[in-house]
Amino acid sequence: MVAELQVERWRPGAVGQALDRVAEEVPVALIYEDVPHGVMLATPADLEDFAVGFTLSEALVERPEEIRGVEVRYGLESAEARVSVAWERFTALLERRRNLTGRTGCGLCGVETAEQAVRAVRPVGEGPAVSVAELHAAIVALGELQPLNALTGSVHAAAWVAPGRGIETVREDVGRHNALDKLIGARVRSGADLTGGFVLLTSRASFEMVQKSAAVGITFIAALSAPTALAVRIARQAGVTLVAFARERQHVVYAHPRRLVGAGADNRLS
Repeated sequence: MVAELQVERWRPGAVGQALDRVAEEVPVALIYEDVPHGVMLATPADLEDFAVGFTLSEALVERPEEIRGVEVRYGLESAEARVSVAWERFTALLERRRNLTGRTGCGLCGVETAEQAVRAVRPVGEGPAVSVAELHAAIVALGELQPLNALTGSVHAAAWVAPGRGIETVREDVGRHNALDKLIGARVRSGADLTGGFVLLTSRASFEMVQKSAAVGITFIAALSAPTALAVRIARQAGVTLVAFARERQHVVYAHPRRLVGAGADNRLS
């Protein structure tokens, strides 16, 4: 996951040799029943979680039980995630199959039509209420739960926060979409639900992040960085609470503020 490299470090008045730690990224081929579906660049960790989360968040199956198995095979500089799915889902997957090469920052690589890019999402359920205090506490806590980023300073994190219990699961990756897919996969593989808490992202809230979350029933997303206008529109259409610019003592609510309660929440602009 981390490469140690000899580098030349420059500071005013001094240049010297140093050892630096850099995050790894490798091509990960997603293969369904021996049929290649796409290649994404990702951090080579938690790839079983990634395969399950990607399969669900991209709506390649409708329910977790339609994923029959995942096998990850590592090569010298690449990996394969082989996914077995229910036969009826595989038939539908073949009909919409696309070959794609995905950059780590790419959430749309390989799509052929606007309809494929911005899928219709079903409205999410009611979901839990989240207090402002819990949101801000999770933002502070997440900084200590990113070991890979602490070493490299170059990876995103996606965290699952349960009201009353705090952060329960964290996944990291060089790609923000991959981090979210890994989080979704980790929750599903552990038998946990995706409706009783909220997702906290260290990245921006682009539309793919909202679309992926809504596809699996997540009702509340908080991001440390900015949203896009399309992300806000999708969140409003799907009934997802979207918070961005989330900091220890401030945040901005862009969609469905009713789930955020507590000190100051009633003074929000709408």
